[in-house]
Amino acid sequence: MIASIVLLWVCVFVILLLLKSWRPKNFPPGPIILPILGNILELSLENPLKDFERLRKTHGNVYSLYIGSKPAVVINGLQAMKEALMTRSNEFAGRPQDLFVNDTTQRKGVILADYGSSWKEHRRFALMTLRNFGLGKDSMEERIHGEIQYVIKTLEKSIGSTLSPQVMFHNASSNIICQVLFGTRYEYDDMFIKTIVQCFTENAKIANGPWAMLYDSFPLIRSLPLPFMKAFKNVETCQKIAKRLLAEHKSTRVPGEPRDFVDCYFDEMDKRGDDGSSFSEGQLSMYALDLHFAGTDTTSNTLLTGFLYLMGHPHIQERCQQEIDTVLEGKEKATFNDRHNMPYMQAVIHEVQRVANTVPLSVPHCTTKDTELMGYSIPRGTLIIPNMTSLMNEEGEWKFPHEFNPENFLNDQGEFVKPEAFMPFSAGPRMCLGEGLARMELFLITVTLLRKFKFTWPEDAGEPDYTPVYGVTLTPKPYRMKIEPRATE
Repeated sequence: MIASIVLLWVCVFVILLLLKSWRPKNFPPGPIILPILGNILELSLENPLKDFERLRKTHGNVYSLYIGSKPAVVINGLQAMKEALMTRSNEFAGRPQDLFVNDTTQRKGVILADYGSSWKEHRRFALMTLRNFGLGKDSMEERIHGEIQYVIKTLEKSIGSTLSPQVMFHNASSNIICQVLFGTRYEYDDMFIKTIVQCFTENAKIANGPWAMLYDSFPLIRSLPLPFMKAFKNVETCQKIAKRLLAEHKSTRVPGEPRDFVDCYFDEMDKRGDDGSSFSEGQLSMYALDLHFAGTDTTSNTLLTGFLYLMGHPHIQERCQQEIDTVLEGKEKATFNDRHNMPYMQAVIHEVQRVANTVPLSVPHCTTKDTELMGYSIPRGTLIIPNMTSLMNEEGEWKFPHEFNPENFLNDQGEFVKPEAFMPFSAGPRMCLGEGLARMELFLITVTLLRKFKFTWPEDAGEPDYTPVYGVTLTPKPYRMKIEPRATE
């Protein structure tokens, strides 16, 4: 009798799980959903990018996956991406609030904040403040050129030998955004910058790694002492550093005379008083870390990718240097406006961004209301994964989708053109806040270094390996570069 009751309950439980595994009516197709596991067995926990492409070939440009019991829609290709991120931008501008990355950041900051009044206020404030502190102006160029001098000194010490550029580029990118946020730059051996960069790098790998996927798929394991706990400790470490910096700022600031982004935020808090707004010191510490991470990791990894490919393609490096020498002849240094006279250099930098594909799955979105995409019905609150890799390699959108070739951004007359499928900063209301700063950094750093040095692949290092290390951001495998001075006229 007891055995029959137990068996009956097991059958009921299995039936309920199977019913829950059915896709809603007119929901995007996808692989068979397993009870409890969902589609986790369809994806490599180490690097699912090839699996996303395999599933796209089977199920089309809009398909669904279940992460545990949670439905997600993966969007691929230019047509679907434009409809979601541009045509229906507000309906796809939400952020899921129950993932690993949300828990580690305590749902504060601006990148992962839900699509509401707090996010809108903070984004508007960030755009205005960054613009006021020189974004797109000569003052920002001066900051970048100032930091480039420290990069040059580091490279000059290694002339005739080899150097691993990973830490150098991370530190340079970090210092540029630090000057905007905190009005300070740090020596490359300073413990602040070492600690922050290390925490950022580790968390970028953990957040898109196997443990984060298991965390998102199986909520029951979230309190267990598993490797994903390292990310929470890293955020705690960064928060302590940020709060110390904020306290120092608060004690030395003169209200109404802002020195940097943080001072502007304090001024905004003073102006708002107790109006019940979302501006607070607790919000500011994660906000600053958000912007610091976004301004460090993506830019530095794009630079690392760029110099890796330039060493592996010396004829492209030489052609860049010829154009730089011609355009900058007689000039002390490059300006961002010089890009308009350097179509080949522009093409190379954009091609680097395309192959670097630094944020391959963008940042997760979710739907803010019941909506449609490419004829499918998508319920409110559905997790949306924009597969940017599908854009960067899409057949028919690029002349050479599967190779590093600046011709992807040049027309028949040798003029720079930017195809529609180029969206490294995403699109719509969630487009990257720091696009202007990143573009300026990539151009000025690359041009200045190529003007002064020749970068070659070390003879004893074997062949260059372009396979990236997977994470929230794709990172080139560690490599070394050989540096020689150039005799520029």
